[in-house]
Amino acid sequence: MNKPQNGNDPVQSGDPAKDELDLSSADIVREAAQIAGLHQEVAELKDRYLRAVAEVENVRKRAEREKVDAAQFAFGKFARDLLNVVDNFSRAFEALKPEVRASMPTEVVSVVTGIEATQRELFTILERHGIKRIEAQGLRFNPNLHQAVAEVPSREHPPGTVLAVAQEGYMIGGRLLREAIVAVSTAPVATTDAANGDHAPK
Repeated sequence: MNKPQNGNDPVQSGDPAKDELDLSSADIVREAAQIAGLHQEVAELKDRYLRAVAEVENVRKRAEREKVDAAQFAFGKFARDLLNVVDNFSRAFEALKPEVRASMPTEVVSVVTGIEATQRELFTILERHGIKRIEAQGLRFNPNLHQAVAEVPSREHPPGTVLAVAQEGYMIGGRLLREAIVAVSTAPVATTDAANGDHAPK
């Protein structure tokens, strides 16, 4: 007498070869599902790994930038103080008129020549460390680089042209170290006759 089959027992077809094929197909489906799950897990792990690598690289770059910024900030403070020495050199040579220099004794001229060489070396050192003078004279006023302290009416220059530089400005590593202090041109003031259209009664 055959034993009754419950719902969990595989249905036997009576053909051993067919039953074995059915079992093999079920195993293949199950293993394929497991492989798909493993592929998904590997993809997720790879994604997390790549994100972690990218985050580490971002942290490294950020730390490097902060290190450079900190060094430039510290050097910038020193450079700003050094610019006062540069200004003193410039003012001294501007005050030294050619006729005064021509009347100097040879020994004094030699000293002045040595000071000029020191000034040139100072400019070379500044440029070596990324400090460059801001061009201003004759250019259009740039509020990001220039500070206007005077306005001069002018017919020869368009309004907003830098006519004079009272103090040189400098950049360091592409950033502003000190603004150039300048005087800029404005439109000439109209005379009374011009304002009235030169229609005064005769």
